[in-house]
Amino acid sequence: MNTSEILEQMRSKMSQFDMDAFLVPSDDPHLSEYTAMAFRRRAFVSKFTGSAGTALILKEDVIMPELDENDLITDDIEQRALLWTDSRYFNEAGMQLDSEHWKLMKGGLKQTPTIIKYLTNLAKAKKKNSSSEEASFRVGIDPFVHSASFCKELTEALEPHGGSIVTLDEVGQSTNIVDDIWSDERPALPSSPFRVHPLEYAGMSVADKLTKIRAEMAKCDATMSIFSTLDDVAYLFNVRAADVDCCPVGISYGAVSMEGATLYCDAESKLVDSAVQEHLKENGVTVAPYGALIGDIQSHLTTAEQGAGDESESSSTTTKPKVWLDTAHSNYAISRIIPKEQLHNKQNAVTPMKGCKNEAEMEGMRRAHIVDGVAMAEFMSWLEDEIQNKKRSISEVELDIVLCAARARQPGYIEPSFPTIAGVGPNGAIIHYRAKEDETMRYLNMEEPILIDSGGQYEYGTTDVTRTWHMGEGTPEFKEYFTRVLKGNIGVDSMVWPENTPGFVLDVFARKALWEIGKDYGHGTGHGVGAALNVHEGPHSISPRFTNKEVMKAGMAVSNEPGYYEDGRFGIRIENLLEVQPIGDHSVEVPPGTKKFLRFEKLTLIPIQKNLIVVDLLTEQEMDWLDSYHAMVFDKVGALMEDGSPGKEWLKKMCTPIERP
Repeated sequence: MNTSEILEQMRSKMSQFDMDAFLVPSDDPHLSEYTAMAFRRRAFVSKFTGSAGTALILKEDVIMPELDENDLITDDIEQRALLWTDSRYFNEAGMQLDSEHWKLMKGGLKQTPTIIKYLTNLAKAKKKNSSSEEASFRVGIDPFVHSASFCKELTEALEPHGGSIVTLDEVGQSTNIVDDIWSDERPALPSSPFRVHPLEYAGMSVADKLTKIRAEMAKCDATMSIFSTLDDVAYLFNVRAADVDCCPVGISYGAVSMEGATLYCDAESKLVDSAVQEHLKENGVTVAPYGALIGDIQSHLTTAEQGAGDESESSSTTTKPKVWLDTAHSNYAISRIIPKEQLHNKQNAVTPMKGCKNEAEMEGMRRAHIVDGVAMAEFMSWLEDEIQNKKRSISEVELDIVLCAARARQPGYIEPSFPTIAGVGPNGAIIHYRAKEDETMRYLNMEEPILIDSGGQYEYGTTDVTRTWHMGEGTPEFKEYFTRVLKGNIGVDSMVWPENTPGFVLDVFARKALWEIGKDYGHGTGHGVGAALNVHEGPHSISPRFTNKEVMKAGMAVSNEPGYYEDGRFGIRIENLLEVQPIGDHSVEVPPGTKKFLRFEKLTLIPIQKNLIVVDLLTEQEMDWLDSYHAMVFDKVGALMEDGSPGKEWLKKMCTPIERP
């Protein structure tokens, strides 16, 4: 079905429900970054396949706002279908969107209004041009795929101008209207079974996690905690599944009260393994149908209120139930049923536990990166031989296949941790590019560089690494950019900082060498990484977004990935994963007026191509860092490789000390 046909049917549905606009986000009911195929509604309607973006579809006769510089409305916004995405996907979206029907809205740029600002201007325009005082600009949404915080902000922005959000269930529609159009072509809902994540990798039992959560609940008088994101549920109950490509999670919710804990899922498909059933039972976890969560929350609130009503007025106030829900990471369908006075809207108790790995989890991460280094050495030795010796040109798709096969030979490997990004030449500038056998696919030879961003999910850990390679001779310009990106990576890696420092404070060290020549990159420098879980994990990050004030803590895993990109030419990125370690014993109190400090330790163990480095741009300390890193890589990775094998010989060559001036 082409874009024109989809939009025509969407607008017919919107007209049926008297909607001026309808929002189609990337999200599933759990607000996942990566979603199962059945939930990729935005990709279906827009044909843009990137992982981040929101589609807005307007009625054909909607009244467009007048051009107003103060309202950030740009010209050339007359299309009635718009797609917002961030700078990582500008190139990809520009190529995939049908410009006859869709307008690309480049989120984060000064001249681009936010979705909420744009919809507010549409509401103003309708109110201004309507003869009826009761005219309302109606924005249709599926309440299960928008965050509660977004819906609250949108409602508050629209209401003063006669606008409102309209949920599908309010107009008697039980399914998402996109699904009705997708019909039989929509992929089936995922149904992979849960498996137990062993205690040797989890490091903490479910019972112990529940004890910690209840202790946190007691501090804020919460009587029930709801966990909506799939990785929160997997972490909490020490289970893993395969419902989402590259993410070892299963479609489910979790709830914890002072009396019990419940896993909401499709038991018929999820609890096939008797070991999982026994695991949950041993830890006091009951199982309920996936769709029962909202009803159970309502029952918890109602039942508790009735019980409290028999007491005195003061007692009733103190025993009134309270539900702990992080509305920024929960869908609107859940949050709207909880009265404001009974909602504890804060980061949930699992998020910081999951973010700060225990020793067993971190040891699994270290192990995963060693075997990942073996896989990359084997792959790169093959790649060099094919191109430099056999003079082959290798397609981006073939590269991906061979690299995944190299990882698959490693013990405990499950799947990639995200779709491989293998971009030759100009495709390397498409930050979240994925090669397909189409007209955009390129071949690697001796002439152009390649950016490879890839990772693996292992039973015991998760990896994510980016390297930029050149099989021939890079230009002086390319080498300078490469070196400055490397300097940024070393700058972050070498940092020592006091406790209670947010990640955004470290970001400048990644960009300093590029800023010196008036260059920059448009993405963040670092994201959290799960332990045998999602490759992108909060709550911490390293980026210019100073709104994330989460401080860096011991036990966190974070990426360090500065880059530089020139559209139509090339992309450069050098990414290592790092673990945050304390300097000294943080359990010992320090004297007044002094602080405890932290540092990074490297997880990723893959060489950096030395003949792309302009040595004169490096300081002695930076050259020492590089030699020390390569010595560590060869020591740890080489120990698992057979002497004389092509992979180990390649590793040995790549890890020799840099030639100093």
